[in-house]
Amino acid sequence: MTLITALIAGLVLGGTYALAAMGLTLQYGIARIMNLAYGDMIITAAFAAFVLQGAASINPIFGLLIAVPGGFLLGYAVYTVILAPLVARAPNRGVLEVDSILTTFGLLFVVQGILLVIFGSNYTSYTFLNEPVNVLGATIAANRLIALVLALGLGITLYLLLTRTRWGTALRAVAVSPQSAQLVGIDINRAAAFAFALGGGLAASAGVVISMYQTFTATGGVVFTMKALIVVIMGGVGNLVGALAAGLILGVVETLVATYADPGLTLAATYAIFLVVLLWRPQGLFGRAVR
Repeated sequence: MTLITALIAGLVLGGTYALAAMGLTLQYGIARIMNLAYGDMIITAAFAAFVLQGAASINPIFGLLIAVPGGFLLGYAVYTVILAPLVARAPNRGVLEVDSILTTFGLLFVVQGILLVIFGSNYTSYTFLNEPVNVLGATIAANRLIALVLALGLGITLYLLLTRTRWGTALRAVAVSPQSAQLVGIDINRAAAFAFALGGGLAASAGVVISMYQTFTATGGVVFTMKALIVVIMGGVGNLVGALAAGLILGVVETLVATYADPGLTLAATYAIFLVVLLWRPQGLFGRAVR
């Protein structure tokens, strides 16, 4: 594998990480919910794309039009039915975080069990545009390039919506200071529910993108949760630009290590760069220091 090929492959992987992390950073930064079942929502969307492509002959690009609204509605339902009561009774943010971790940890096994019953424990994949494309002298599969374009396109669109629209400004206000947001008439409970649902939609989009070029399994959600958490913390909690940058860095580093060193060292490299960032900037690459 040439250097250009490795870099492009790293950007594809990093773009996927960034897309996944953006949803989690919204859920945690605005709704104050640490969702440990996030990776399983990603895997659920990947299986949905697999079913749509195999049973209904709907390619994953059009499958996004079904999976993303489905992920949004699922996220809204989970927040309204399971998490909203925790928010109502929590006396402070610390208690809410602990309760949400325990609750979503249980939800993780519920979702995982359902997927195991339906699809089994084998690795799953499907063929979609697995054709070589020449980019700057390097040969890349077309499905990987599409995955990169979709990940970056969705991420940039979300960033523009949150920074250029009124409702985006309201969501960012809740993330910065829920108490102050209430003083200007923002319904923080409604904003939290919407942010969590939007995170579910982003998880679904990440799952569909991942399914285009990777194999996946019903028990693989925990890996994506872990990677998304690392990207969120590296980039700065609640910072979309930070999630995008950290995701791309992580993807490129993992790919270069796997290509030029040893694939078994990718996890070690992930944690090494994570620790370096935390020691250098504990608040994350784009996070603000707490005074």
